[in-house]
Amino acid sequence: MSQSTTRAQPDEFDVIVVGSGAGAMLAACRAADHGLSVVVLEKSGMYGGTSAVSGGGIWIPLNHHIAPAGGKDDYATALEYLLACTGEHGDPQRLRAYLDHAPRMLQYLEQRTGVHYYALPRYADYFQKQPGAMPGYRSLDPMPFDGARLGEEFERLRPSSPGTLVAGRIAVTSAEAHTLLCRSPGWLRLAMGQFARYWLDLGWRRKTRRDRRLTLGASLIGGLRRAMMDRAIPLWLDTALHGLIVEDGVVRGVRAVQDGRRLEIRARRGVILAAGGFERNQAMREQYLPRPTQAKWSATPPHNTGDAIRAGQDAGAAVALMSHVWGAPTVCVQGEEKQRALFIERAMPGCLIVNGLGRRFVNEAAPYSEFVPAMYRDHEKTGCSVPAWMVFDATFRHKYPCGPILPGSVMPDRSIPAALQGILVKADSLDALARQIGVDAAGLADSVARMNRYAQTGVDEEFGKGDNLFDTYYSDPSVQPNPCLAPIGRAPFYAVRVDAGDIGTKGGLATDASARVLREDGSVIDGLFAIGNTSAAVMGTSYPGAGSTLGPAMTFGFIAADLLAQQARHAAGAPSSQPAHPDQTTEIVKEAL
Repeated sequence: MSQSTTRAQPDEFDVIVVGSGAGAMLAACRAADHGLSVVVLEKSGMYGGTSAVSGGGIWIPLNHHIAPAGGKDDYATALEYLLACTGEHGDPQRLRAYLDHAPRMLQYLEQRTGVHYYALPRYADYFQKQPGAMPGYRSLDPMPFDGARLGEEFERLRPSSPGTLVAGRIAVTSAEAHTLLCRSPGWLRLAMGQFARYWLDLGWRRKTRRDRRLTLGASLIGGLRRAMMDRAIPLWLDTALHGLIVEDGVVRGVRAVQDGRRLEIRARRGVILAAGGFERNQAMREQYLPRPTQAKWSATPPHNTGDAIRAGQDAGAAVALMSHVWGAPTVCVQGEEKQRALFIERAMPGCLIVNGLGRRFVNEAAPYSEFVPAMYRDHEKTGCSVPAWMVFDATFRHKYPCGPILPGSVMPDRSIPAALQGILVKADSLDALARQIGVDAAGLADSVARMNRYAQTGVDEEFGKGDNLFDTYYSDPSVQPNPCLAPIGRAPFYAVRVDAGDIGTKGGLATDASARVLREDGSVIDGLFAIGNTSAAVMGTSYPGAGSTLGPAMTFGFIAADLLAQQARHAAGAPSSQPAHPDQTTEIVKEAL
């Protein structure tokens, strides 16, 4: 149990937040700073949700770190880029609300909590050919956070994904990971320093093998949890949403189940649903997503089963974008609760990804959010792209990682742990490899021959791998003329199965520019808000840059908390159980935005 569940629990608060990811915690802190009483409900026994196992990055145009880092951004350019990326699925009002409030949210976060960020000048926006794209700066990485500051709450923080830790233990920032993976100047000194720091932390090593230097999503969640503790905001773990309390069309609270007991918790001002998407709910996947689809392919925690979305629907909410996911190709590691996403290795030179015909169907280095839709588009044509196969040779195997398999220079084939043995398929020839993985041998041979030709010229004539700044961020600059392309021809040859995975679903409850949940007719469900993957993505079917999930989740949590506080102030003269009049609420929303 978390600290707050060991004492008598009140059954009424101003605000109830369902979920404990970054958006939920930020909204709770902001509401508390406005003087509202808040409780955060978490379904599982650990807090942090998908945010805790994520990279922790946030995509914030116009952020205050850009200018000191040497960059320049402006509102018109940022809006142009967002509108170009989101296209017909973008809501200009929500996008403008994001641009208006995201920089404010970041300033609040850094000034009032233990979370701090820095800009990544070279981490380019994902779609460099769209107008308004920037070569970097808009994506930010969280600074490390000392987990010792959490006290006993450290053990209840959802552990980082093993794929984000060096040797499965040692935490590194996004910038440090880039230095290590690309073997940039100073990489060896950095690696030795991090190993020494970890092992010489003797007092902490006696407590746990987990690194107390929290980075990425763990740093973000650690800082926000500390901020909640400083504000005495109760966090109720093992408390699952069972439904919403709706009276006269107004959401008045939630029904929940905690340790087998049914609870009714009243909300004087509103309920913020921030409990993630439905990617681990097989029935909902089959109802909404393209097929084939499997919950086990997801890279998210197993508790994201769409409970909050279903509760909203039961209360009359509309949904949108339900056939879309934040796609990410994944690989299965036996015994782990979630699959591991292939974020960076696809861009390295000397590999290709093929369908069952042995043919490429996408730029391997494309943003992960674009990769899975490409799998399904090709699968509609060929029927053999889900799953796909990543193919490479002995040179690639020696130099670069692939999912959980470290480079052969540090993890030779004979040293691969038993749990990882089934991931790599190995053969002495491409023809033999094709037979083992069930891929057309002639098609694979032709695809490899084409890639080898492109490696010589530096131009991928089919899909343009390596022709933009995003592709080359994770690449090997020692390989020329294109750092994303190298010949494939040195035996033995390897293949890794690539599933159509995700880091969450995009579809959810329809909301307006102030995060209020909407009905099918566009009217507002009073007292109900949704953020993060519980709401339909403000980015539509797109993913403009690294951090386009967490940035909006936190920003619209910030907006929702501000609106609830303003509603509370306007209603201060009325009985606390009465909502503001609809006409008054409209004026409050205009004032908040």
